[in-house]
Amino acid sequence: MCGIVGSWFSVPDRNVELRMSNALLAMRHRGPDDQGYEGFELEPGGKLYLGHTRLSIIDLSSGGHQPMPSIDGRYSIVFNGEIYNYRELRRELLAAGYVFRSDSDTEVLLVAWRHWGADCLPRLVGMFAFVIFDRLQQTITCVRDAFGIKPFFYCCTQNSFAFASEVSALNCIREGKPELDLQQTYDYLVQAVYDSGERTFFRDVRHLRPGHLLTVQLGSGLTSQENWWKPDISQRSSLSFADAAEHLRSLFLDSVRLHLRSDVPLGAALSGGLDSSAVVCAMRCLEPEATINTFSYIAADSAVSEEMWVDDVCSYVGSRAYKVRVTSEELVRDLDDMIVAQGEPFGSTSIYAQYRVFKLARENGVTVTLDGQGADELLGGYHGYPGPRLHSLVDRRDYIGVLRFLKSWSKWPGRTWRGGAARLVGELTDGALHDVLRNLAGQRSAPDWINTQVLREAGVKLEWPSRTGSSDAERRRMMSALRDALTVKGLPALLRHADRNSMHFSVESRVPFLTIEMAEFLLSLPEQHLVADNGESKSIFRAAMRGIVPDRILDRKDKIGFATPEREWFFGMSDTIRGWLGSDIELPFLDQKALLKEFDQIIGGRRPFGWQVWRWINFYRWYQLRINT
Repeated sequence: MCGIVGSWFSVPDRNVELRMSNALLAMRHRGPDDQGYEGFELEPGGKLYLGHTRLSIIDLSSGGHQPMPSIDGRYSIVFNGEIYNYRELRRELLAAGYVFRSDSDTEVLLVAWRHWGADCLPRLVGMFAFVIFDRLQQTITCVRDAFGIKPFFYCCTQNSFAFASEVSALNCIREGKPELDLQQTYDYLVQAVYDSGERTFFRDVRHLRPGHLLTVQLGSGLTSQENWWKPDISQRSSLSFADAAEHLRSLFLDSVRLHLRSDVPLGAALSGGLDSSAVVCAMRCLEPEATINTFSYIAADSAVSEEMWVDDVCSYVGSRAYKVRVTSEELVRDLDDMIVAQGEPFGSTSIYAQYRVFKLARENGVTVTLDGQGADELLGGYHGYPGPRLHSLVDRRDYIGVLRFLKSWSKWPGRTWRGGAARLVGELTDGALHDVLRNLAGQRSAPDWINTQVLREAGVKLEWPSRTGSSDAERRRMMSALRDALTVKGLPALLRHADRNSMHFSVESRVPFLTIEMAEFLLSLPEQHLVADNGESKSIFRAAMRGIVPDRILDRKDKIGFATPEREWFFGMSDTIRGWLGSDIELPFLDQKALLKEFDQIIGGRRPFGWQVWRWINFYRWYQLRINT
């Protein structure tokens, strides 16, 4: 696990090497074990720089130093991530006649690119963002893994191109003071949308989207981009439920086995829910004698505490359990550090719980953790995506099935028949009618504290995003929603949170649910295999884990996750928040008086409490720390 950075300038200035050094320093936490950069003179003129900071996980020797050149001298690579099946690929490439100088997965990736080119990408089991310089073609190719587990930011002009693992490093390279992207700012503050596409909170800085590669022709600055992997949601599997569960069991255990490869101590983040519990129990199944370290956040409020379930799993596998409890005072203490670590605003204080879990892991000497991230988006979550699931039944004109599913689904904790029906109505409407329904639910596209005139004059679209479905979604609405959650509407943000929190403490977070093979298999199944007709979510995975995970965990009907007592925290620090929101900063698109008025109404109980409060806090503090400096 590492940080990568690079730049191409058609006419480099004398300070570019200093900026590269500053960029590497800004990512020191991502790679405290080694760092370096190299400059390459280009035939058409100009210069390319590639830089890297290293957190040593596999092959701890200097053989993994980057930038790494290929033996024939044609290619050089900087790589952030891990290739878990590097041993298998190495054997295949050795048989093809290639020679290796190290035991690192970086060299395996480099040789795989020499042998297969971009066709190597679907073969990789891992998480990665990398750049390969081709001296012969005078190009760089930038690649991001299928799910976007590892970050990649870039900005480009006709005469320059720069990239980095974090925006803070990218801002060290590019010229000028960072400016806000107002569209992304509006989407976040009003709609709670972020990390859902190419846009970032910084004007002219873009994400390379998951499953994409970008080629830059050095000299002309011309770029081309392609999607190297996109989930297929067509129903292709004819396996029975039992056979599909058995196959899923095999896929999951194989994935965890690969993800356990490490030359440093490892552990697991354990929330007490099905997904993280399955990871921990699979670790014990595969490694009966290994020491397993688990790290858990425990909410002080018993209503949102998962400690009982955490203790069950730890007792079952005999793990060494580490727990952390946090207070509002600690949140205030760590808030600025967490906001800086994240780099951009984020959704809720549950990210602080995760921040503390990775800090706990590092304090106890663990450098690698396994996590259950991605399971919700592959298996149907805990609420079972009722709107899309019902929509598929409507597509089939199975109206009796709609009523039966609603009746069964609503019997589970936290669900109601009315709630399920409302989600179906929301699923079946679009355009103006859908906007009306949002407004009736209190979701305002232009709240009082937004200066709409300023935003409209800046070209910001003050509207809810279009909900046009994909052409392959009919009768597969839930699978289409899962694909969106995997690639656009949820998982990218969650992976960003985990990457920044873990790397802030120089910890590598691994996600064994997120492999192409497992995703393609699960998305090929009948929808009722994932969310059963009786409303049971993750049905096939519960069946697959029988005998590995305790039945008490598999039969749970509730799940809280990294829930934090956000309301109590904010009410206890209302004076501090009021001071932040009333600070003297220039944000003409926000009406501070209206915002403070609404905050006081929330604190006074005259408006309902929601995550909106956190978004105000987070944005104001982030702006002060990262933009207005």
